[in-house]
Amino acid sequence: MENLLLKNQLCFKFYALSRHITSLYKPLLDELDLTYPQYLVMLVLWEHEVMSVKAVGEQLMLDSGTLTPLLKRLEQKGLLSRNRSTEDERKVNVSLTAEGREAKQKAACIPEQLVEGVSLEADEVKQLFSTLNKMMNQIPK
Repeated sequence: MENLLLKNQLCFKFYALSRHITSLYKPLLDELDLTYPQYLVMLVLWEHEVMSVKAVGEQLMLDSGTLTPLLKRLEQKGLLSRNRSTEDERKVNVSLTAEGREAKQKAACIPEQLVEGVSLEADEVKQLFSTLNKMMNQIPK
């Protein structure tokens, strides 16, 4: 029955760690007036500039019911715009505004500040990324 103890549940370790890391992001993201899910959307757009809503959802593993309200809020904040594709009306593209591109500069220090907050050595962070990537690649798409 050891396998049913909470302390032995891998899923709980991930859940608790996710909540802790998200709480570390909160004061950093408050300065940008972003929630953590909004920050994830912005990370994707900072990398790609323009993407379809579908592609953003695929990158973040979010369905349109979750993603659409995030995009609407970010559009209201002036960080992105949503426009129908001229090639296919069914497709909606998301693109950064000038203000959205400026926010990238303000956010540039966040990853480094977060790593400092978790007190891991560089080689430990590298190993953790490797392990997590291996696990993520096992998830059925």
